Amino acid sequence: MSKSRSKLVSAAQAAASVPDGARIGFGGFAVYQKPMGFVRELVRQKKKGLTVIGSAQSYEVDLLAAVGAVDAVETSYVGLEAFGMARHFRRAVEAGRLKVVDYPEMVSWDRFRANQEALPFWPVPFLGGLDILTTNSAIKKFDCPLTGRIMYAVPAANPDVVVIHALACDERGNVVTPAKHLLPQANDVLLARSCDRVIVTAEKIVDNAFIRRHADQVQIPSYRVEAVVEMPWGAHPTPALGAYHADRDAYAAWVATAADEAALQLWLDRHVRVAGNDDYLDAVGGARLARLIDLGDLT
Repeated sequence: MSKSRSKLVSAAQAAASVPDGARIGFGGFAVYQKPMGFVRELVRQKKKGLTVIGSAQSYEVDLLAAVGAVDAVETSYVGLEAFGMARHFRRAVEAGRLKVVDYPEMVSWDRFRANQEALPFWPVPFLGGLDILTTNSAIKKFDCPLTGRIMYAVPAANPDVVVIHALACDERGNVVTPAKHLLPQANDVLLARSCDRVIVTAEKIVDNAFIRRHADQVQIPSYRVEAVVEMPWGAHPTPALGAYHADRDAYAAWVATAADEAALQLWLDRHVRVAGNDDYLDAVGGARLARLIDLGDLT
């Protein structure tokens, strides 16, 4: 393959292309398959003023909130599920350092569908009796010109850049999505179709011959992708479908930092303020990572 067609760059180069103040969408869903390695690189580069747009957020927003990198979040949920609230995020909101714009979960998906279809808004026939209109003035009521029914115009997400983490991708940016996939991977595909700037971090870079043999599993083609970063364990501590499970010990360690500023700084020194992903994985430890590997059904 001609290197002139390669989009392979380092994590530092890809993160450097994200300007301060960008509207950024992270793939995955809630606590599943988040591009955490890329988020750590954003923190290393001391990005500021970010707005995160999504449907359900977790560890990525909590980390960005902990270091003051994010100014606003537009989503339906920010939390750590079994590990409770995202306390760094909550503290920033309560202190007035971080603005939250609430959307219902499915409506949050609709915002990216609007961008996919090049529409300024997505028409929603009902909001399920929610009082969202009292807190979100961006949603506008209108009369359907065909039926006369009241409908609601939900503004498009309008991300400046989208970042997803995939199992495999070639240097040109063809991303393999497993045929049997779950909601986080479906969200990756939608987000990739909603934005002109898509950055992909991947567990493994494969050759184009592999892509050709599995062309039916390429739902994100190369023309949608701006840059590719090889990043093993790039979703850790969140799980990656078919590769590894969630690291519950890592979640517990992160949650503990919310109660002690000194503990947070020590955690950042060990896991973020390092040279890059390899040093991060060394800090986690190979034996611990090995225990997380998904071996599938061996019965």
